[in-house]
Amino acid sequence: MNDIRRTILWVIFGFSLVLLWDQWQLHNGKKATFFPKPEIAAPAPAPAAGAAPASATTGANALPTATATATAPAAASPGQVPTSASSPTAAAREKIEIETDVLKLSFDTEGGSLVRNEFTKHLDLVDPKKNMVLLDQSSSRVYMAQTGLIGGDFPTHKTPMSFSGERKLKDGQDELTVRFESADINGVQLIKTYTLKRGSHVIGVKHDVVNKGSVPVSPQLYMQLVRDGNKPEGESAFYFTFTGPAIYTEAKKYQKLEFSDIEKNKGEFEKSSPNGYVAMVQHYFASAWLLPEGIQRENFARKVDTNLYAVGMITPFAELAPGQSRSISNQLFSGPQEEKVLEALSPGLDLVKDYGWLAMLSKPLYWLLDQLHSVLQNWGWSIVALVLLIKIAFYWLNAKAYSSMAKMKAINPKIMEMRERLKNNPQQMQQEMMKIYREEKVNPMGGCFPIMVQIPVFIALYWVLLSSVEMRNAPWLGWIQDLAAPDPYFILPLIMTLTTLLQTALNPAPPDPMQAKLMWMMPLIFSVMFFFFPSGLVLYWITNNILSIAQQWMINTRMGVPPQFNLPKFK
Repeated sequence: MNDIRRTILWVIFGFSLVLLWDQWQLHNGKKATFFPKPEIAAPAPAPAAGAAPASATTGANALPTATATATAPAAASPGQVPTSASSPTAAAREKIEIETDVLKLSFDTEGGSLVRNEFTKHLDLVDPKKNMVLLDQSSSRVYMAQTGLIGGDFPTHKTPMSFSGERKLKDGQDELTVRFESADINGVQLIKTYTLKRGSHVIGVKHDVVNKGSVPVSPQLYMQLVRDGNKPEGESAFYFTFTGPAIYTEAKKYQKLEFSDIEKNKGEFEKSSPNGYVAMVQHYFASAWLLPEGIQRENFARKVDTNLYAVGMITPFAELAPGQSRSISNQLFSGPQEEKVLEALSPGLDLVKDYGWLAMLSKPLYWLLDQLHSVLQNWGWSIVALVLLIKIAFYWLNAKAYSSMAKMKAINPKIMEMRERLKNNPQQMQQEMMKIYREEKVNPMGGCFPIMVQIPVFIALYWVLLSSVEMRNAPWLGWIQDLAAPDPYFILPLIMTLTTLLQTALNPAPPDPMQAKLMWMMPLIFSVMFFFFPSGLVLYWITNNILSIAQQWMINTRMGVPPQFNLPKFK
């Protein structure tokens, strides 16, 4: 049994060293040795004029395939970046820069797609001198929001469009509207109108389709998010947060899709629904296409190029007779995962903030943390106050655990004497040990159960602090100016390690020498991770440790068992 434990611990220790070395490589600007990021496909040049997806039937599994025609070259299905050697309209292509009080956006006149958004109220985690950029189209990142029409040779996200509208939200102005208008292709014209509001990361998007031809048409509107499969830059390997597409429907609720499952065509999700949304999720931020309730849509997720993936939805327009026009209005959210904003925007959208499997505990803990912040106006002190309240709530459970530990410490000399006396007779040693426990009315597991009950609460609080975007760029005091970033001077992780070792020293030493050694090795092994954890998480653990030590010291003194330090013996 001891050999098995020892093997498991060495595996954990070895893996921790692997992750530590990998993060050290990234910290020094080198490529990761063990977990390198895959290269992404470079954005392809614009296709020839009129290039568009060919006709397709409705359905997530029946997205269009390329077919060459006399007037247009072969083109890719939605989400795929087609290639083309040259284009007569390439010179007219332009990036339109739009600015509000919280957003700096870049739209491409090719398709009127949103290809970049920068948040002026959120700093980059890797380089705090820069603003956070989510959507981007560059050599290192591909992440875009695209829309277009299928069901015929109609305007798509590859169709050149003309721009009109103002480029900056002026003082005293609460709303800004920009418009992208295509030429008619096969008699069909697509007009996209984006509406941006002051203080909001939600963009209203209206699609107007005009039939200028001589025959009826039945186009379908697709909306998609296209992203490479890389983790966000600077993301620690210790965070274990989800990056990838997600689809929500009332029937199946929140469905996360791993990029690897999409690549293997193993992604399972609700294909058709009259409600819900599609999203791209990463740590702290998300993007989502939202359609009004009651509009039927087909959901899809697919690989479209090397390390490039798309998630989206398709919804049909009713048949348009010659001269008719119709519109579909929807919303594009692309911003921080602020829980109250997400809840108000769409049912289930708050689930993009990943609390893991303990969401039912995490949500009320976040609510309490938010209430404390409304009073204290500092997220660091709010974390300290929340841990204090939790420790008060579990005071009697902790008291029971520490009382049991104090009793164990009181009889520990008797146990150690007996073990030394019967060290050559393991069977009799076990019988004598159980006899001592019975006579002294001590349950060796009595200190474990009360602590086990509390573990889910502290795991839930861990996810609250790890997932809450409010911790980004939030100062605590002194050198801690960002609770979402690791301590730049490693002071908190060192304090965390010392408090953990102190707590271990105050606990009764296990009778088994090997177990005693493991009790000291475990804090040292797991302390490695805390050097890469966000400062807010480390602060929460330090606070918990200090309060536990204080309570344990007080209970030991009250029970007449003077606190003493059981130092390790590694001979």
